[in-house]
Amino acid sequence: MAATTNLLRPRPLALLTAALIAGSAPAFAAPQAAGSQAELLKLLEKMNERLEKLEKRNAELEKQAQAAPATKASPALEQRIKTLEEQNARITKGLDSDDISQYEPEITARLKAVEFQSLDMLKAARTVESLDGITAGISLTTVAQRPSGVPSGDSNGNSQLNYRGDVFVTLPLANIGDTESHIFAQFRLGQGQGLNGMSSYAKPNASAFRVQSGNPDDSVAVLGQAWYQATIPLPFGGYKPRSREKLEINFGKMDPFVFFDQNAAANDETRQFLNTVFVHNPLLDAGGDIGVDANGFSPGFRVSYYNETQKPETWRFSLGVFGAGANGSTYTRSFSSPMVIAQMETQRKFFGGLTGNYRAYYWRNGQAVSFAGIQESHSGLGVSADQRIGDAVTVFGRYGQQISGNVRFDKALTLGAELGGSYWDRGGDSLGLAFGLLRTSKEFSGESAFVDADGDGIPDYNFNASGAERVAEVYYRYRINKQFELSPDLQYLGRPGGDATAKAIKVLGMRAQLTF
Repeated sequence: MAATTNLLRPRPLALLTAALIAGSAPAFAAPQAAGSQAELLKLLEKMNERLEKLEKRNAELEKQAQAAPATKASPALEQRIKTLEEQNARITKGLDSDDISQYEPEITARLKAVEFQSLDMLKAARTVESLDGITAGISLTTVAQRPSGVPSGDSNGNSQLNYRGDVFVTLPLANIGDTESHIFAQFRLGQGQGLNGMSSYAKPNASAFRVQSGNPDDSVAVLGQAWYQATIPLPFGGYKPRSREKLEINFGKMDPFVFFDQNAAANDETRQFLNTVFVHNPLLDAGGDIGVDANGFSPGFRVSYYNETQKPETWRFSLGVFGAGANGSTYTRSFSSPMVIAQMETQRKFFGGLTGNYRAYYWRNGQAVSFAGIQESHSGLGVSADQRIGDAVTVFGRYGQQISGNVRFDKALTLGAELGGSYWDRGGDSLGLAFGLLRTSKEFSGESAFVDADGDGIPDYNFNASGAERVAEVYYRYRINKQFELSPDLQYLGRPGGDATAKAIKVLGMRAQLTF
């Protein structure tokens, strides 16, 4: 009965074992059931006895632990704990300050350095993100020229040296729907007027720049251009990626030649032809009908419609209104009698798919100045074309005709070509050749000997102008590297100013161009 009584005591392990045996009893054969149960009972009794001993031992150990006093840590251990706590306090104090000190723990300084580096990288990343889309550039042009054939005593008979610097930046603005917009700004500075004081129609140095109101010793920078442009895909509300028409709107202070009378082979005096008659339409530039201020800029507004539905053959219509004359271009009376110009242009493929650009335009300047210094209205027509005819050959031509106004020359024709250096294994070089005719107007021909525009009592020209001035220029642009180019240049001016008695003028020059 003792064994039976012990088995009835609550022993989880014994109960679990008994339950397992009871559940599996039917699996045993009948003759073996009694013997198996007796053996299991004996085994359970032994296990029960061991559990009772273990419980008794655990109870004794718990009493000893409660009765024994707390064990005191060794002095070495106490010192280590104290040192760790002090170091932890110094680290915490150091991290509370943004400064890095040589007296704080090394780990604190290293943590701060890593944190500062991470902040710098984040700041740099944000700066790069904010500058995304911004473009900027700098160019420096220096020109030295020496003339021959200029009458003795003429100040333009001496060698001349000038330089010009240009800095430009384009800043993109946030889109307004599908409308993209940006701001363009250009600063210009320089010294030297070049050989542009000659009585010839053509001016040999279009790169010369000096603020006229400043001291020649001073190099003064001016804000040449500052204008806004919005590009609107058409039709309004259409799907932008499929749009093949655009409306462009510009307003601000501009160089009108950025948008009108462009030409791929004769448009940039810092890299292509130097004479003004080959850079732009002579009637507008050398003749003065463009109406800009003394520095070459003017306030204005331009709207342009661009169609590329038949791309790569495209077309564009542009209309510009600019302040003109001594009042309009200097923001004193800008649009009472403005300079208005309308241009149609198209891009076509000829000669086996080679690109050509063709432009025709009409202008009217309400504040132009006659050759006698009288303000009057001028108007005219112009054409500018450039066409590639080979892998590295582009030909160009311009024609201008005065419709109204008293001007020194009323018709101008310029022709030329630019050849790439790939034909002689100098792919970065170019050779430019151009020829021009500027025909003296009937009005100037009849009055040139008596004109006194400055009112000093002395005739300004003192000769009878007739015929056409002939201008020729050849340059070779030698690329030293991507940023540095040298261009020797030779110009010829025959019958300068329409003076049949004057010697031909030759101008030898050298241009250095740095671009970044």
